Amino acid sequence: MNEQNFIDVTVIEPRMKHPSIFNAFDRIGSGEAIVIHNDHDPKPLYYQLLGERGNCFSWTYLANGPEIWEVEIRKNDEKAGQQTLGEIAAKDMRKAEVFKIFGIDFCCGGKKTLEESCLEKGLEVVRVKDELKFAETKTQAQHDFASWKPSFLADYIVTVHHGYVNEHGPVIKDLSDKVASHHGRNMPYLQEVNKKVRELVCELTTHMKKEEQVLFPYIKSLEANAATDKGFGTVQDPIWVMERDHEVAGEILRDLRELTNDFTKPAGACNSVGLLMHKLTEFESDLHTHIHLENNILFPKALEMER
Repeated sequence: MNEQNFIDVTVIEPRMKHPSIFNAFDRIGSGEAIVIHNDHDPKPLYYQLLGERGNCFSWTYLANGPEIWEVEIRKNDEKAGQQTLGEIAAKDMRKAEVFKIFGIDFCCGGKKTLEESCLEKGLEVVRVKDELKFAETKTQAQHDFASWKPSFLADYIVTVHHGYVNEHGPVIKDLSDKVASHHGRNMPYLQEVNKKVRELVCELTTHMKKEEQVLFPYIKSLEANAATDKGFGTVQDPIWVMERDHEVAGEILRDLRELTNDFTKPAGACNSVGLLMHKLTEFESDLHTHIHLENNILFPKALEMER
């Protein structure tokens, strides 16, 4: 790694940090990378770089705290022309089902390529590609979401997916409370599961209100050519906030999967525990589709309308 491509952000004047990183990124060629060293998670930089330079880079943590963060930012090879997971799923939801089977994150991780994701998860990319090709022979996906108008898609998300969270979130939370209370002493991890479930439902409830009261109405006004000042400069600003919310929800779900051994009912556990695992599996599946429709279809449509 060239010394000029290694940036110690901690020694740069605060107002010059992001401009310095952007300048360094702009100087490197396709396939080359810069590494930034920081004393906190530079995730806000990721969103700014994505918004101002587009989906033209990969973002890989080399060190992930708690005292030191280092990230490799590699400029994509322009000649490769690889589709992202989000683009693949947006064009054909049958392929999104393949991603679910392999545990590939196409919603929060939708900006990665198939090759990058397979490498991270230790999957054989050829096998995954074969399954994606086979998916094309199956009955056509029920909805062509990518062809829908943004206003119609926003209403669909609110009705179907926000509705699902509002209906099933409280049920799962109450069930988790019951399971933790009755079985938490013998299976202490259920106490942590309950904490995470409550955190997830609370996070999503707040998130959906922000979308329904601020972002979605603004997207509809863009479509109607009647956008007015909503207190933010560009639709990219609330989209960044929503995408970060999605990442937080995704992180909580990953914690729940780890705590429960992929939502597996323990041997000898009662039916209530089994039901909770089943409900969490269904909730995760719906949320993956929910986030995919926003991150990979609705939000790009909104940005394109504003441009």
